[in-house]
Amino acid sequence: MTTPALLPLSGRRIPTLSPGGASSFPHHRATLRLSEKFILLLILSAFITLCFGAFFFLPDNSKHKRFDLGLEDVLIPHIDSPKEGKHAPGQVVIHGQGGHDEHRHREEEESLRDKIRADHERALQEAKEKLRKSREELQAEIQTEKNKVMEDLKKKDAGPKPLPPVPMPKVVGVSDGEPPETDAKEKRDKIREMMKHAWDSYRQYGWGHNELKPLAKKGHSTNIFGNSQLGATIVDALDTLYIMGLHEEFKDGQEWIEQNLDFGVNAEVSVFEVNIRFIGGLLAAYYLSGQEVFKLKAVQLAEKLLPAFNTPTGIPWAMVNLKSGVGRNWGWASAGSSILAEFGTLHMEFVHLTYLTGNPAYYQKVMHIRKLLAKMDRPNGLYPNYLNPRTGRWGQHHTSVGGLGDSFYEYLLKAWLMSDRTDTEARKTYDDAIEAIERHLIRKSNGGLTFIGEWKNGHLERKMGHLACFAGGMFALGADGSPDDKAGHYLQLGAEIAHTCHESYDRTVLKLGPEAFKFDSGLEAVAVRQNEKYYILRPEVIETYWYMWRFTHDPKYRQWGWEAAQAIDKYCRVSGGFSGVKDVYSSNPTYDDVQQSFFLAETLNGLSRWSETAAADQYLPIAAGDRYEPLTAERDKLIIRIRLMSYRKRK
Repeated sequence: MTTPALLPLSGRRIPTLSPGGASSFPHHRATLRLSEKFILLLILSAFITLCFGAFFFLPDNSKHKRFDLGLEDVLIPHIDSPKEGKHAPGQVVIHGQGGHDEHRHREEEESLRDKIRADHERALQEAKEKLRKSREELQAEIQTEKNKVMEDLKKKDAGPKPLPPVPMPKVVGVSDGEPPETDAKEKRDKIREMMKHAWDSYRQYGWGHNELKPLAKKGHSTNIFGNSQLGATIVDALDTLYIMGLHEEFKDGQEWIEQNLDFGVNAEVSVFEVNIRFIGGLLAAYYLSGQEVFKLKAVQLAEKLLPAFNTPTGIPWAMVNLKSGVGRNWGWASAGSSILAEFGTLHMEFVHLTYLTGNPAYYQKVMHIRKLLAKMDRPNGLYPNYLNPRTGRWGQHHTSVGGLGDSFYEYLLKAWLMSDRTDTEARKTYDDAIEAIERHLIRKSNGGLTFIGEWKNGHLERKMGHLACFAGGMFALGADGSPDDKAGHYLQLGAEIAHTCHESYDRTVLKLGPEAFKFDSGLEAVAVRQNEKYYILRPEVIETYWYMWRFTHDPKYRQWGWEAAQAIDKYCRVSGGFSGVKDVYSSNPTYDDVQQSFFLAETLNGLSRWSETAAADQYLPIAAGDRYEPLTAERDKLIIRIRLMSYRKRK
């Protein structure tokens, strides 16, 4: 049976009324009367409460008026004054006093308005006067502010204490040293004169630009430096100037860096190139001179490069915008990949940045790269030149010890040397890589020349680049410490590579080496294509000669180096500096009209050491029996670690 309370209203029984109009429930009307009285009582109580609260809690009239301010009261503070007809208790009322107060109040308001108006007009006039200033005055003011900021940054820099200048040993070939042989002194002075000619020409025609066009006698730059004048030649050449004793020129470079080198520009630069040329150059200058400005600038630039590592894998982009931090890779790189020689040639500089600043970020970035590479499969044990920073996969299977790969292997070896041989991971990685290279890339031609080819998709291309000629020195440098007592083998391999690269020079008309040379179709150590016949003042062959002379003391390497210096001076020297040549097989070469920054930083740097004798052992490491003699001064070790042992490679 359905409960009545749950029935719809239409189904309920409504009480009937009696004929007299009364309800059949006699108590119903009484209930209604009681409810009405209660409701009236509640309404009356609420009204009384409202009136009582209004009396005590609403703001009085004078406070309420403070919310009713006009525009003038907002701009000009209100000055209270007695109103007419009102006075404080005990105050004597003088006839007309109220009107006088109001008049004084208006005068004060007018005076305040006039003062504000005058201040605005004065500020406007000052702004107009600043706009009328000459461009020179504005630049002077801007420079003053920049200098002030630089001083503040120096004061805030909490790095290690400043280092004193390095006491350069009295060795031949270096400042204040005199070689025993007359011809050695003449050769040293000739190289120094070549450096002076290159520097002075740049100082006169290209100062502040990245490089020099010696024929056009004006500044020059390439896309690796973006569109800004960063003075690449100045920074890159500092250590060479210092080592040669050209201290006035060094001071000129330092002053330019202090006053003009700014990394806050809107420029897209190569991470690799600015690392080896700028950070490497600045750290070398800092270790040599102890001047804080070089360390400060190196750290400023390094901070600008860190956003390049913001990729899914931590492999940095090839390029980064110094202002926005946006990175990207070269358009020509395989499948948008980063380049092995570029992201693999950051280790030494970044480790030193952590050493100098105490900031672990730099070290962590480069160690992450090493750990990632260690986990990857390598075809035939070889490292391909291309790695995609998004996917962490290899691109085209192209391996070379020349362009695109070269300095990756060099930095593995020198990371081990830099650590006083404690970085065994770097050494093992180097040894494994060299073993695979020797197995798959190194061959001997029909004429008996040992060369390093390039591996492309399972096929060996019998071509060797000028950049790969650095490997002769690398094999010799890494001989000591190689596994299975193979030191003699790698020293011999270095000598064979040096001989092959010398042949590539000797078989040209100009006695300068081509960019690349082949070993097939009856041709050996000769360039075939026109776009491989040029020489752009590269240092790699000279570096290998120098290493081989240091480790063997065979005089032929010094002679080969001097022959290269003579050819450069004869065929590359022009009135406005030194230029690369487009065809080393032509007796009437045409010039490319570019004086590369690395010509001063590396080529002339290497040539300057040929007059050194065994006394230079204090300054640079040499073979001593089966071991390399370590240097006793920590400062000298650090110098070696950055530039004097770290020759940088180009693509």
